[in-house]
Amino acid sequence: MTELAASTSKTPELVRVHGSKSTGERTVSLLALCGLALVIGVMTGFGAVVFRALIGLVHNISYNGRLSFLYDANVAEAPSRFGDWVFFSPIIGGLIVVYLVRQFAPEAKGHGVPEVMDAVFYKHGNIRGLVALIKALASAISIGSGAAVGREGPIIQIGSALGSAFAQVIRLSTWQKITLLSAGAGAGIAATFNTPLGGVLFALEILLPEVSNRTFLPVVVATGAATTIGRVLIGPDPAFAVSDVQFALAGTFGAQEAIAFVLLGILCGVAAWAFIRLLVIMEDGFPKLPGNEYTQNIIGMAVIGLMMVVLTRSFGHSYVDGVGYSVIQAIFDQKMTAAGLLVLLFLLKMLATTVSLGCGASGGIFSPSLYLGATLGAAFAAAASTLLPHAGLSVPSAAIIGMAAMVGAGTGGVMTAIVMVFEMTRDYAIIVPVIVAVALAASVRRALISETIYTVKLRHRGHRIPKERHINLYLVKQAQDIMERRFIVAKAGTTLKQAMVAEDTDDLRAIVVEREGRIVGLIPPRSGLWLESRTNPDLLVERFAEQRMVICRDEDLLSLVFARLRRHRAGAAIIFRGAHRPRISDVVGIITKRAIADAVIDSYEE
Repeated sequence: MTELAASTSKTPELVRVHGSKSTGERTVSLLALCGLALVIGVMTGFGAVVFRALIGLVHNISYNGRLSFLYDANVAEAPSRFGDWVFFSPIIGGLIVVYLVRQFAPEAKGHGVPEVMDAVFYKHGNIRGLVALIKALASAISIGSGAAVGREGPIIQIGSALGSAFAQVIRLSTWQKITLLSAGAGAGIAATFNTPLGGVLFALEILLPEVSNRTFLPVVVATGAATTIGRVLIGPDPAFAVSDVQFALAGTFGAQEAIAFVLLGILCGVAAWAFIRLLVIMEDGFPKLPGNEYTQNIIGMAVIGLMMVVLTRSFGHSYVDGVGYSVIQAIFDQKMTAAGLLVLLFLLKMLATTVSLGCGASGGIFSPSLYLGATLGAAFAAAASTLLPHAGLSVPSAAIIGMAAMVGAGTGGVMTAIVMVFEMTRDYAIIVPVIVAVALAASVRRALISETIYTVKLRHRGHRIPKERHINLYLVKQAQDIMERRFIVAKAGTTLKQAMVAEDTDDLRAIVVEREGRIVGLIPPRSGLWLESRTNPDLLVERFAEQRMVICRDEDLLSLVFARLRRHRAGAAIIFRGAHRPRISDVVGIITKRAIADAVIDSYEE
């Protein structure tokens, strides 16, 4: 007689029972959630102000040799008072950043938004409160000392960490925790750019898995509060001072204008693809260099320092370091119109940003994306003026279109890019050309690479972010969150009578059939075939095992589990833990349609 797997004398030890304990989470009313979002928005608004001041302090110390918090990134400065010695500024700053990140918060490394997205989809909205502090310090040092990164990614992560930590303290449920996290992210970007609508759309388009009143209203409250704080303490002006840029109305577009918008959109789509690919190369390449994280950072920051010195000697300004707002402002003021210089700055900034992030700097890619779009768009306008003299593209107008197209294509936040650029320029006529360019740029980038600059980093971890957001937050759950942990493992050759010795008729469990450690089939729980055990108890379990099995990892999102169940028309899924080819010892649970229904019902709220 063939024995059951891990059997004993009478009752075979075939059942693995894993208890679950209460999480102690609670759900508050929508009004209370909006009140909490208001607090998060105010905190993030003040955080954005403090963060900018820290950047100013570090920049003034490392670049100008003085103690001061006052720093306007939009104003071009004279060369550093340290001369060529400024070469060492990003190196010293980089070493401090590596120490902070390694010792206190590894999540603070890089451009921040991927870590926030990972927390939303794979960590139940949990971000440590310490991340906000370390991210602020590390990013301020990186940006202020010369790393070619932006300040928007950090403030997004800072706001998200504040929202998540606040929600964890009062033990909110996962969906409300994610809502406050997203509200903090939107508040951060709104306060930084003075673009409240852009902040709301960023949270909805990039982070939130669900768009409904219960998620939308708290985000609006938080972004409104943060914007108000920013306007009071920083000023009411938008991020850039843009002179009137006159675009023709859509109905009066000529052929050359349409061609220009199309070509610029396609060009920005290719540029966004190149930016993503180069960032992947740098983030994968630097850890492979000899030495440790400190030596790798020294190599990368030495490249940045060398760029600063060479550009200052050649053009009187370092151009590529920091957030780069002064270059964008110079383009809008038409003080920088030479196509050759603009192309050079585009290439060097792309290299400088990817090197900075690859070697361990802490900062965002939003500002660099704006820089790349502005320089590329302005260069396109300068070069195309002879080929398309009636296109109506000036250097500032093309820079605006390029900024929106580059951000929309690179981040995947198409609506965010369009609305934010509109809020920056406050010229409604810009909407049509921006929509055309952004749509084309995003389409080209998607054709070349499916991942955005945010999701590509998570893809390498095996954490895939759904590209099409459904309206149900239960899809944020992973397989391990809803799987049934009580099931039977039976060897092929086991009879139904043997398999059901320890079975309770009112609590029928699934049977996983195995042969020599390999999974060969599954009998779903509560199957009609169980009736056979009453009349034909000697039949073998493999006779009833379904061969069209669905096997998923315990960390797979429910959206992936659902897709596989539908594709294979299976009634249940076997869940395993590990990255290798699963064996019977790796099985940790079963997902049935009843478990799926329970997850959907539990997520519903009237």
